[in-house]
Amino acid sequence: MSKICLTAAAVSAALVSASAMASDGVDFHGYMRAGAGISGDNGGMISEAKNGIGRLGNENDAYGEIGLGKEVYNQDGKSFYLDSMLAGGSTSDKLWSGQNPQIVQFNAQAKGLIESDADAVIWAGKRYYQRHDIHITDFYYWNTSGAGGGVENLTAGPGKLSLAWIRDDVDVKTIGEKTELKVNPDGTVKEVKTPAQETASVNNNIIDVRYAGLGLWENGSLELGVNAFIPNETKSQSDSDLKSKSSYMFTAELTQGDLFGGFNKTVLQYGTNGSAEQMTTYGAGMGVKAVTNADQGYRLINWGVAAPSEKIEIGHQLMYANTSFKENQDDHSVYSIVVRPMYKWNDTMRTIVEAGYTAEKNGDLRDGNAITSDYLPNTETGDKALSKFTVAQAWSAGSSFWARPEIRVFASYITDHENDNAFGDSKSEYNVGIQAEAWW
Repeated sequence: MSKICLTAAAVSAALVSASAMASDGVDFHGYMRAGAGISGDNGGMISEAKNGIGRLGNENDAYGEIGLGKEVYNQDGKSFYLDSMLAGGSTSDKLWSGQNPQIVQFNAQAKGLIESDADAVIWAGKRYYQRHDIHITDFYYWNTSGAGGGVENLTAGPGKLSLAWIRDDVDVKTIGEKTELKVNPDGTVKEVKTPAQETASVNNNIIDVRYAGLGLWENGSLELGVNAFIPNETKSQSDSDLKSKSSYMFTAELTQGDLFGGFNKTVLQYGTNGSAEQMTTYGAGMGVKAVTNADQGYRLINWGVAAPSEKIEIGHQLMYANTSFKENQDDHSVYSIVVRPMYKWNDTMRTIVEAGYTAEKNGDLRDGNAITSDYLPNTETGDKALSKFTVAQAWSAGSSFWARPEIRVFASYITDHENDNAFGDSKSEYNVGIQAEAWW
C-alpha cells in the first residue's frame, strides 16, 4: 500500500472513530420570511423604516437562512461541533430574482478543552456572534458577526467572560484626484486635476469583550461589553494619508425576567467615531466606518414581551438615540415607539395589531458642503417622521408570542408626516398581503 493510501486509511479510520462517538443526528436550523402583497400608489408592497415603526406588514422581500451543524467528536468530556449556514434574499415580485446565497456561517466550536472550565468554548471561523436583536422591528443593536475566533463562556467570578477577535473590512469613500488632458485654444495640451470620489477597502478588526450573567437581584442580570474597531491600513493607504480612526462602543444590558409574565430589557450604548454614527442609524457594530466625521453618540433602548393574561401578549420597543459631529454637521437624533399586542383565539389562531411611530432630526451641514474633507459625511440630512398601523390575522404552530411557523394576512397604513416623498407624491400608503415567517 502506498504512503498516500496509508494516510487516507488512517484519516478514514479516525473519522469513523470520531463519528461513532459523536452525536448521530445533524442539526437543521434556519429562518425564513416570504410573501406577497400590493400597495396603493406603488404597485407592489413597500417597506419603509421598519426598524423604527415595526416590521409587521412592512416587509417586501423574501429572505432565508439554512443552517446545518453536527457534533463530530465527543470523548472524555471534549467535543467538537461544526456549524454552517447559507443565507440569501430576493424581491417578492417574481420567482427568479435576488442574490446568490452567501456563506454567513462556517465555524468549529470546541468545548471541554480547558479542563478547569468545562463550559468554556474555543471557536474559530465565520459565525453569527452573540447577536442581540428586537424581533418586532428586525433591529440588531449588538452584532459583531464575522470571521475570526475567540473563547467564550469563561468562568470569571459570578459571570461569564467572552473574548473574540473578528475581522470586518469596510469600504471607505474618499476624495481623490483625477487628471484629465484638455486642449488649449492655441492647440497645446494641459493637465487638469479635479476632485474625484473613490472607494477604498480598509482592513477593520473588532476586539469584542463581554461579561454576561452578572446576577443583581431575583430574575435580574447584567451584561457588559466593549468593542474596539481598529483599522489596519495598507501601506498605500497610509502613504495617501487616509486618516482612518479607531472607534469604540460600550454596551450595558439589564435583563429583568418574570416581569408581567414575560421579560424586559434596558440597553444603554455609547459609541465614538464610526460607532457613534451607528447609534442613530440602527447600526449594531458591523460595518463601522473607519473614516468618519462623527464624534460621539449614545442610545437608550427598552424592549420586551409581557403576558398580562393567558389570552394576551404584548411586545414593545422604545428607543432614543443621538449622534454629535465634530465640526461640519448638527446633531442627529432619533426616537422610536412600537407596540405589538396580540389576542389568542386558540392555540393556533390569533389577531395581531402593531402600531409604530418614529421621528428624527438630522441637522444641516454647517458649512453647506456635502463633501468637505477626505471623507464623505452623512449627506442625508433632514427631518423625518413616519407612523404605521397594522392589523393581521395569523395562524401559528402554538400559542406563544414566539411560536413559528406563522402564516398571516395583514393590512398596513403608513403615514409620512414630514411629507418628504417617502412614497412618491403621496403622503400615505397602504400594504395588503400575506406572509409566512418561521425559525427552527
